[in-house]
Amino acid sequence: MWPFDSSKKRDRASAEEAGHRGYFAVHDAYGDGGYDDDGYDDAPYRNDRYRNQRYSDSYIDDDRFDDWDRRLDRSGPLPQEHEAPSHRRGKRWWAVRIVAGMLALFMVLVAWLAVTAPLSKSLQPIAPPQLTLLASDGTPIARNGANIDKPVEIARLPDYVPQSFVAIEDRRFYDHWGVDPRGIARAAWSNLTSDRTQGGSTITQQLAKFTFLTPKQTLTRKAREMLIAFWLEAWLTKDQILERYLSNAYFGDNAYGLRAASMHYFSRQPEDLTRAQAAMLAGLVQAPSAYAPTKHYERAANRMKMVVAAQVDAGYITPAQAAEMRPPRLKVHNAPDLPTGTYFADWALPQARALTEASYARQTLTTTLDSRLQAIARRVVARAPVGDAQVALVAMRPNGEVVAMIGGKDYASTPFNRATQAQRQPGSTFKLFVYLAALRSGMSPGDRIANTPITEGSYRPQNASGKYSPTITLEDAFAHSSNVAAVRLFQLVGSDKVIETARELGMTGPMAEGDPSLALGTASTNLLQLTAAYAGVAQNEFPVLPRAFATPDEGWLARAWRWGNSHSLSASTHKQMEQLLRAAINRGTGRAATLAIPNYGKTGTTQDNRDALFVGYAGDLVVGVWIGNDDNSPLKGIHGGGVPARIWRDFMVQAQRGAAAPRRAPQPTASADPGGPVEPMDIPDLRDLPVGDGNTRLNVEDGGATVSTQVGGVPVDLRINRDGLQVTPGPGASSPTPAPTAAPAEPVGN
Repeated sequence: MWPFDSSKKRDRASAEEAGHRGYFAVHDAYGDGGYDDDGYDDAPYRNDRYRNQRYSDSYIDDDRFDDWDRRLDRSGPLPQEHEAPSHRRGKRWWAVRIVAGMLALFMVLVAWLAVTAPLSKSLQPIAPPQLTLLASDGTPIARNGANIDKPVEIARLPDYVPQSFVAIEDRRFYDHWGVDPRGIARAAWSNLTSDRTQGGSTITQQLAKFTFLTPKQTLTRKAREMLIAFWLEAWLTKDQILERYLSNAYFGDNAYGLRAASMHYFSRQPEDLTRAQAAMLAGLVQAPSAYAPTKHYERAANRMKMVVAAQVDAGYITPAQAAEMRPPRLKVHNAPDLPTGTYFADWALPQARALTEASYARQTLTTTLDSRLQAIARRVVARAPVGDAQVALVAMRPNGEVVAMIGGKDYASTPFNRATQAQRQPGSTFKLFVYLAALRSGMSPGDRIANTPITEGSYRPQNASGKYSPTITLEDAFAHSSNVAAVRLFQLVGSDKVIETARELGMTGPMAEGDPSLALGTASTNLLQLTAAYAGVAQNEFPVLPRAFATPDEGWLARAWRWGNSHSLSASTHKQMEQLLRAAINRGTGRAATLAIPNYGKTGTTQDNRDALFVGYAGDLVVGVWIGNDDNSPLKGIHGGGVPARIWRDFMVQAQRGAAAPRRAPQPTASADPGGPVEPMDIPDLRDLPVGDGNTRLNVEDGGATVSTQVGGVPVDLRINRDGLQVTPGPGASSPTPAPTAAPAEPVGN
């Protein structure tokens, strides 16, 4: 400690110099006057020779200084208050600051541990517990999550259960303070001298690792692991640490915690385990996947023998008891694999986790999915003649509650959800925002706009039909999806107004201000978001948030907050927008989707027929349909007013047929798991059977039978029920549409 050493040196120097005060400085007036203050005559030294050598060594008179020293000695020591206590102040200064620094470091460390390693976290499961999702009618549609059960209590377990784990994992558990130097040294020596890799982590360190840290192996993580282990040992008893360890450890087969593992492998509560069963479970913790007895029983049995030998070495059992223990027979309680099973369930699961609290209990939530509507969606998609292309369908209530979802033709082969994850161009369905912005600015459906070819500027889109006119009304331009009219209207209203309208309706993707191609749907989005935007128009309150669970009843404060963050159209503007949407179905590009009830919608087709869409609403349902190839290659003969419109119509007709009055979806409260198999909501209906050469299909449903075939290349549906025989055009039977006129990087407008 060099500061204190220097002080000691100063103390010794002071003791040796006690004879005089050490005033060796020459007085300022030395040699300049006749007499100094003591009457000493220095006149002899004032000649030139001495003046020139005034500060040389030869000039200083040693006798003169001796005389001064004698006088100072006679004067006695200075008063105590004039002494400089610098050496004592230095000791205190360093001591105080070192102690303060150590206290500050300790406080920072405690604060860091309290934030990064709260003790309450060790009481929570390290993996999400099993969650069962139900359709609105109570049908199980998915089970997902870890097999977790309630924590164990050491006091209620037989002594040999915790002893089995202590013997094999941390024999000195009750003797160390979280980190075992002897164990670390033993593991290091074993790793250096043998081929086996051995770990030196204690049970406390393992609890710290899988509760608070990531599995990444770094020196920093190891240091944090040791700090947290000391922290746990300081605040928890040994039994509490062991309880939390046993309740969270992974035992393979998706089982977390001793209770879940004992129930899974032996169908027993941990309080009723035999010695052999406890020993086998203790052996699984080191490598759960490698030792899981359901898949590797021989390995688990050999590992169990090592646990039994460790118990003998620790003195927990006698060699005679060890010799009597045999590997136990398994009695597996449940299957290890719990797939989510559907496109809807995969989308709903994160919402479900957000609604549930962290606990060890299995939970069950009821979703908004309607089993009947999901079955209808599955059938109409399976029947659609789309070749190798993919299909997505979303059906929701106007308030955003999703009641049916198809993310592709086959979930088993590709779980990628094209309804929620695929970002594709919406084509002319985006014109909703262009025309709505125009109506909000004061224009009306009867106002006219130029419908002639655009011949100026670098961007020159063309109409898909190749037909033009001097002018056209907004209603007709929307109904027949005029591209040139939409671009002119976009420029007239202003891109900022169009983008603002799209944002208010919930469109979140990038939209380039001032880009005229935006009017024809070049900004990417997904089908779910686009359908929700149309739902906002349907209920005249937006934005609409798609959700898989019903919202709880709102109080006045929540309603006031939502009112302040939502938008709506005036009654006249809303009526005008629905006038345009209905014209598009009844006499425009969406004629194939016409229903017998009021219906509203819009077609959309992107450049080179890469995407084909139809989005609209009728009754209490808002439905969006998309068809496209995953590699974004062009579709063959498919456009928005064709197959997508027919799928939309087929779904709506069956959904409205015999449908009960709309009812509010149940609240997502926890309930008991009804058990039974998960319904395969995304597997094609077995009643939809191919007949003959495969171009004819038979479907039995709703008290009747439908034969879908082709007559002269035209799809036809023949339906037989109590009302007799009905013949309707099949999917894709709409009138031929002229081939799209090439327009560089431009979506087709229909």
